[in-house]
Amino acid sequence: MNLPDLSDREQIALFLDFDGTLVAIADRPDEVKLDPATRQALAELSQILSGALAIVTGREITSVDSFLAPLHLPVAGVHGLTRRDARGQMYAPAIDIGLAEAIGRALSPLIARHPGLLLERKYGALALHYRARPELESACIEAMEKALAGLQGAELKRGKMVIEAKAIAGDKGAAIADYLKEAPFLGRRAVFAGDDVTDEDAFMLVNAKNGISIKIGPGLTHATYCAPGIGQFLAWLRALPTKLGGRVN
Repeated sequence: MNLPDLSDREQIALFLDFDGTLVAIADRPDEVKLDPATRQALAELSQILSGALAIVTGREITSVDSFLAPLHLPVAGVHGLTRRDARGQMYAPAIDIGLAEAIGRALSPLIARHPGLLLERKYGALALHYRARPELESACIEAMEKALAGLQGAELKRGKMVIEAKAIAGDKGAAIADYLKEAPFLGRRAVFAGDDVTDEDAFMLVNAKNGISIKIGPGLTHATYCAPGIGQFLAWLRALPTKLGGRVN
């Protein structure tokens, strides 16, 4: 295991992916479980870091809030398409609702033919999950590519057993860059942890700013540190409040 030794709470800004990083990936997005010990560690870290902790995820902001409650953190959702800053201010670009509707219609025959496929609708995005039907990976990718053919303003995002069509606006790296321009993140060194190819934009941004990037799990990556799996990473994260000097009153 190769994880950083962090000790200066005055200099660190911590950014964390959600699925595969704070919670184990489940067959359905609504079936994940956030361990109370992880929630407690996040609460303590937010306080220790003077609020310089944010979640940067493919989920919608409201979904993350429902798992973290009563904890309320800055969150960038839908791979950086939407963002809530430390003051609670929301940022979200205008989107073409018709674009998502057209993609959904194009995918509906495939979903109707194959029980187990899940189409998740988000603000400015549609995610086609095939975790319950891994043998349909090629068919799902092909269907999503055909659905986007000829359409303007959308891009594909590949993830673990999911392919997503998202409005072309921002990414996880851009969201972190925006946070670093604002209090309480301003002037701090970014630390970002994630597990998927959708986190590579953030790894590259953090590396370019002399930050610390952490990949959870196997696979080629731009991250400079790694943990073999989520269990090892969460053990490190839960120990971090003590490492940084404990709770601040």
